[in-house]
Amino acid sequence: MQLLAFGCGYVATTLAKRLAPHGIATLGTTRGADGAAALAAQGITAVTWPGAEIDPPQGAAWLISVPPNDEECPVFRAFGGKASGAAWIGYLSTTGVYGDLGGRWAFEETPRKPLSREAENRARAEDQWLSVGAHVFRLPGIYGPGRSQLDRVREPGARRIVKPGQVFSRAHRDDIASAIEASIAHPRPGAIYNVCDDEPAPADEVLVHAANLLGIAPPPAVAFEDAGLSPAAQRFYAECKRVSNARAKAELGWLPVYPTYREGLAACLQAEAVST
Repeated sequence: MQLLAFGCGYVATTLAKRLAPHGIATLGTTRGADGAAALAAQGITAVTWPGAEIDPPQGAAWLISVPPNDEECPVFRAFGGKASGAAWIGYLSTTGVYGDLGGRWAFEETPRKPLSREAENRARAEDQWLSVGAHVFRLPGIYGPGRSQLDRVREPGARRIVKPGQVFSRAHRDDIASAIEASIAHPRPGAIYNVCDDEPAPADEVLVHAANLLGIAPPPAVAFEDAGLSPAAQRFYAECKRVSNARAKAELGWLPVYPTYREGLAACLQAEAVST
């Protein structure tokens, strides 16, 4: 098998590293020369797309993380007609398709009520890929080495937005990759999986923990209504839900290595120490 990763970014490159020891090579798309060089440095064959012609190898596993536009998923438009030649297809979506649940739990069968245009586009793209038997992975906030709350609390002018009762789910990059790998090994075309950790938590609580790990003072707290957030950030805070990962555990035999942000941030800090 070969992995064909449309939009070979943070999650897809991690999956490629997991698959390589099993003899599965990755062909990944990127938008320019710099991205192609970065992929090549990781042992991934890079193709600039849109641009170059791609003939998907028969029997490859497809992973799609290219964001949709206001009309459709551009990857589906270009390659959906060839989906029957894929051994497995995975589409990376967002838990934003559930909208606001007032803190209640989101399960895969929970009706979708997206609040933003971006989430509406994801829901439409989900339907496109499900029509050809893809597996859909609904992801919350993604973090990991180089992209975590450790980095945020170090930023000049960092602050902690406090909105009482607000909780979010999140997922470590490596746990997402392991869930996708488990799905490739145990395919169920048309399946939808929430991939997240076990403990939804307030964003400000996670930032405090990150600061404590670094031995620095937490960013100053700012009430949500006084924060002057952009419309996009306001939409983010308009959603409050807890996301269940029970189906992925039951069907894929998957368990997050980082079940809460505590283990995940500790691993991110350890990765920093190793890389310096």
